[in-house]
Amino acid sequence: MILTELHLHHFRNYEEQTVHFAPGVNVLIGHNAQGKTNMLEAIYTLSLTRSHRTTNDRELINWQEDTATISGVVQKATGKVPLELQFTKAGKRAKVNHLEQARLSSYIGQLNAILFAPEDLSLVKGAPAIRRRFMDMEFSQMSSKYLYDASQYRSLLRQRNKYLKQLKYGQQHDQVLLDVLSDQLAAYGAEVVVARYRFLKQLEKWAATLHYQISLKAEKLHLVYATQLKVTDETTVDAAYQQLLKIYQENKPREIEQGSTMFGPHRDDLRFIVNGKNVHSFGSQGQQRTTALAVKLAEIDLMKEQTGEYPLLLLDDVLSELDTIRQTHLLTAIQDKVQTFLTTTSLSDVARQLINEPTIFNIQNGTLTKEETK
Repeated sequence: MILTELHLHHFRNYEEQTVHFAPGVNVLIGHNAQGKTNMLEAIYTLSLTRSHRTTNDRELINWQEDTATISGVVQKATGKVPLELQFTKAGKRAKVNHLEQARLSSYIGQLNAILFAPEDLSLVKGAPAIRRRFMDMEFSQMSSKYLYDASQYRSLLRQRNKYLKQLKYGQQHDQVLLDVLSDQLAAYGAEVVVARYRFLKQLEKWAATLHYQISLKAEKLHLVYATQLKVTDETTVDAAYQQLLKIYQENKPREIEQGSTMFGPHRDDLRFIVNGKNVHSFGSQGQQRTTALAVKLAEIDLMKEQTGEYPLLLLDDVLSELDTIRQTHLLTAIQDKVQTFLTTTSLSDVARQLINEPTIFNIQNGTLTKEETK
């Protein structure tokens, strides 16, 4: 898929901007605080209906205005698809082919995008919550069922936690409702766990090959899904459900005492193992960067495998964080394969040599202009 056109209205520091992108590599050059990352944020938000930088949609609206709009045209194998997101103080509205969507879940998946920024190194060395969010955000783009199951799980988790607190403080006494919530949570939790396990097995297939190449055939990468359940290639959703339900039944008194749900996919983690060692704890900074890069690039092939189309790749100032070897692997991997949006303060000689006919845009004070080819 290709984002051929993007229009911003009162989004961040963009008052009014329409831009037509090339199908290859689009380079956005500008000094800091001019709007480079805002442009990538707009594309990412158009894809997933929410920003990667804030959970408060109000921050996306120009501070002098009441509404902001992001719209674009996506060229897919089946034809052109106009998309639109409007943000107001009351909430957001999403349109596909000019038709408003009753649920955001029916919108997500129309435009798939993978973002790689310097802070994505925290995927490897950060807290487990970062890796859980990574799994949910990426797998939701590949599967509407995963998006639904994960959403239902989060909703039920909030309900169950609230009820556990009420039981803890004596505001409620009926444990029958807790059993009902446990059963429902186990059902959706099992779907999430099994889906994550299967997606990660597929992701490992691509990531291991890329990591082996980037490390000059010196390192082997394995992805391990660290879940509280016993899951193998043969584990069915029903078997996972029975496991999780049994855990809830056996730990009911303990969870009431704690006033929170202590078991389930919201407590799981993802481990990156290189040559038998956990990169999070024992890897060098170079190994952590190689792992993060390999996993992000692997997503491109996994999305193509799962959806039939390549996603967009958004690279926010990552070239400055990578050495020449990793820059070369990154730019070689994406060449003539996926539409790419790359922000930088300056395009180095190394990058210019590796990118085949980049389309360059200059950004200054929230205004984007295309650089004429020589």
